[in-house]
Amino acid sequence: MSKAKSDKISPDLDTPSDLPPAAVEKISAALNTLLADAFALYLKTKNFHWHVSGRHFNDYHLMLDQQSEAIFGTTDQLAERVRKLGGSTLKSIGQIAKLQTIQDNNESYVPPREMLRELMEDNKQMAAAMRKAHKLCDEHEDSGSASLLEVFIDETERRTWFLFEASRQEGSNAA
Repeated sequence: MSKAKSDKISPDLDTPSDLPPAAVEKISAALNTLLADAFALYLKTKNFHWHVSGRHFNDYHLMLDQQSEAIFGTTDQLAERVRKLGGSTLKSIGQIAKLQTIQDNNESYVPPREMLRELMEDNKQMAAAMRKAHKLCDEHEDSGSASLLEVFIDETERRTWFLFEASRQEGSNAA
């Protein structure tokens, strides 16, 4: 059954779905914002991976590389989920820039601890946005998207935890 869509899906790309067109549109919009944020967070994490320095260089460099790979690994799954629903997904860097809520960091130097703390906050923001999208999916009985987000929330919380622990002052019980 074909859907009438305001985002002008080509009939050749109009994937059948039992979800109402309004639900597809809302869920697709939420997932596309998460996708834009995933790309923004991926690039910021890679930026910090490339520019980290100091006595914990090796540990931070490796951790940020692992985290960036995990973040990038979510992008295809998010985009394909949008398409499975019958929505349209991101097509350009410009579209990412319009949708992203994760702020870029273009500073020439960021101290390592500040890098980790900024990424920790960004991951917390991502987890909160994923929970909000999960609630939207639940409201529209989209268990496929909801279950995908549950896995991503757990992975994002793990990154947040690792960044928190790595950014703590040595010899301190508080952050």
